[in-house]
Amino acid sequence: MKRPDTPPLRALLAAMVTLVALLPAACGGDGRDVLIVYSPHGRDLLTHYEMAFEALHPEVDVQWVDMGSQEVLDRLRSERANPQADVWFGAPEQMFEVATEEGLLEPFRPTWADVLPPEARDPDGHWHGTYLTPEVLAYNEDAVSREEAPADWDDLLDPRWRGQVILREPMASGTMRTIFSHIIYRESEGTGDPTAGYEWLLRLDAQTREYALNPTLLYQKLARQEGLVTMWAMPDILALRATTGLPINYRLPEGGTPVVVDAVAVVSGSGNPEAARAFVEFVGNRESILEATERFFRIPARTDIPPEEFPEWLQADLPQIRPMEADRALLRERTSEWMRYWDDRIRRRGAREGY
Repeated sequence: MKRPDTPPLRALLAAMVTLVALLPAACGGDGRDVLIVYSPHGRDLLTHYEMAFEALHPEVDVQWVDMGSQEVLDRLRSERANPQADVWFGAPEQMFEVATEEGLLEPFRPTWADVLPPEARDPDGHWHGTYLTPEVLAYNEDAVSREEAPADWDDLLDPRWRGQVILREPMASGTMRTIFSHIIYRESEGTGDPTAGYEWLLRLDAQTREYALNPTLLYQKLARQEGLVTMWAMPDILALRATTGLPINYRLPEGGTPVVVDAVAVVSGSGNPEAARAFVEFVGNRESILEATERFFRIPARTDIPPEEFPEWLQADLPQIRPMEADRALLRERTSEWMRYWDDRIRRRGAREGY
């Protein structure tokens, strides 16, 4: 016998199927609440914080997505109508300032906010600094001695490094955007006119053999001597040396270097805001920061930790770090414009234009 058509029942079943399909976004396969973290900090540090946070909060399943800082910002923009992430952990403060202006971050003030200097936190609590990250000049120490290695940014333009510079893909990388924008600002002598900076970057492009798609490829190519010198973040080079034995070392630029405030924030519209706030509180507390300093070569943004508690590597390097001066508001306003120009008018054009 033919059964009667029952549209309401079919509609109910369809709705149940849809609901079940959506459940993993809120709960893990084991029933725990899922916390999604977008971060450029890399597998080792993120795995450590995943396990440490879950030990304190066994009801939470931390799932992280490792990507470049600019990729995080672009993804948060594209997901604005349906946020997928709960926490943004790591990127230059300028990117967090842009995200704040665009309404992508939820204000939350952790208990450790007051031990940060004013420049390392948003006055309205949308983001807070965790680490200070100096940018450095790195080199393959099997092929280049410390004395021969570039000692300042301008040394990369020396003819001896023609075809020996290998860089991380700048458009996806907050580190590279920070370095490029500071060099443009430096070359403008504080005016913000990018003309001289663009010429500097054309000369650098003429020296550059390749733009590596991600940090892992950058390290591998540098270790294989597919390029001999680069510019990158100091903690990443230190961690690389400690964990892989790759022959990569660094020098702090003698004329000064950008020092990034790496920050953390709760994503606006988070599906798990309580756990997101707890994670922000956790990664910036004193114990976590000291552990990051010891194990992952991070420099604390907190000002309440006496230097004598720092590990030896930091006590040795700290006096040599000379922050480059820059107008933060101008960089926040102009960096995207400058990088679009680099992508359209500078990338792979240096040699063709006679540099």
